[in-house]
Amino acid sequence: MAIDPSNILLTGRVAVVTGGGEGIGRGIAGGLAAFGAKVAIWERNPETCASTAEGIGALGIVTDVRDGEQVDAALQRTEDELGTVSILVNNAGGVFSSPLLETTENGWDALYRSNLRHVLLCTQRVSRRLVAAGLPGSVINVTSIEGVRAAPGYAAYAAAKAGVINYTKTAALELATQGIRVNALAPDLTVTEGLLRVSREGLPEGARHMIPMARPGHVDEMAGAAVFLASDMSSYITGQTIHVDGGTQAASGWHHNPQTGDYQLGPG
Repeated sequence: MAIDPSNILLTGRVAVVTGGGEGIGRGIAGGLAAFGAKVAIWERNPETCASTAEGIGALGIVTDVRDGEQVDAALQRTEDELGTVSILVNNAGGVFSSPLLETTENGWDALYRSNLRHVLLCTQRVSRRLVAAGLPGSVINVTSIEGVRAAPGYAAYAAAKAGVINYTKTAALELATQGIRVNALAPDLTVTEGLLRVSREGLPEGARHMIPMARPGHVDEMAGAAVFLASDMSSYITGQTIHVDGGTQAASGWHHNPQTGDYQLGPG
């Protein structure tokens, strides 16, 4: 069977992007809409939810996806206004410093709820509807490179992101025979509003030496990977984590020498 270019299109499909008000979520929401999907943004910030929805012609629903009842209500409204959701992007998340010896129980719980709990809630709710209707679907979980490497000072966040990767694998197996694929995207440094608030150049000093491609990623590059995973072009891919990171995960400690540009392992 020859590849049909139209297989990349998402025309007529309904997609939900959680945390889609800004950053990577907004980029992915825009990318899905550009390829024909009808998009709903579930975002707890009313201002960014409204502005992004208006900007890309999406349905904006103010939702805290950490709350199961709000997820149920958002899903019902999305289906009432757009139709059955067959593409879900679990992008919502948050991070703050949590050194091991200083992490409180409340801090641990907050990071778990922000980065892992909602992945279960949203995936479960959307998948139940798809299974009941006998329809296929694609779930895309946004994790992080911190889910596959140590992250000193951010142990709780990294543990939650590692949980997303494992949950992706297990959910993929449980849903495979139902025609629902589950995959993940793992970015490293990506230019977002949050990163630009920290660094005007979009890249912390010295960090470009740590990325093989010597630059941060762009939200549109995350969006491209998400469109691929949402489309029929990836119809035989499930349970995978794609690292959209300029080669950082593959580098495993190799980095560019600041003076020569040559690769070296560890400090020079």
